[in-house]
Amino acid sequence: MKKITIINGPNLNLLGKREPGIYGSEGFESYLEKLKESNPDLVIDYFQSNIEGELIDAIHQAGFSADGIILNPGGYTHTSVAIGDAIASITSPVIEVHISNVHAREEFRKISHVSAKAKGTICGLGLDGYTLAVQYIKGL
Repeated sequence: MKKITIINGPNLNLLGKREPGIYGSEGFESYLEKLKESNPDLVIDYFQSNIEGELIDAIHQAGFSADGIILNPGGYTHTSVAIGDAIASITSPVIEVHISNVHAREEFRKISHVSAKAKGTICGLGLDGYTLAVQYIKGL
C-alpha cells in the first residue's frame, strides 16, 4: 500500500470558517474523510500546524518513508526559505497545493520559496487540488 502524507500550514485549520469566498465552506477534516474513503488502497496521514518549525519536522519525518507528500504551506510559501530547504533535503516527492489561485491574488503571493523544490504545483482548484495530487502520487 502506498503511503501519502498531507501537511497543511498556517490557518488551514480554519477551513470552512475562514474566508469561505476564497477557501470554500468545507472543513479539511470532513474533506479528508471523503478522500480516505475514495482511496482505500492508500494510507493517508495528515498533519497541520501554524508553526514553521513543526512543518519542517513533519516534512523531515515523512520525507524518507512516504511515497509522496502533499504540502500546502499556506502563508509560509511566500516567506520560508527553510521549508524550501527541507523539501530539497528529502527523497519523497512533494506536490505543492494551494486552494486559491495564488497568481490571481496579491502580488506578494506570486513569490514561492517552495515551488522550485516541489515536483509540481496545483493551485486554484479548491480542495480538488488535493485529490489531483493524490491521483498523481498513486501513479508514481
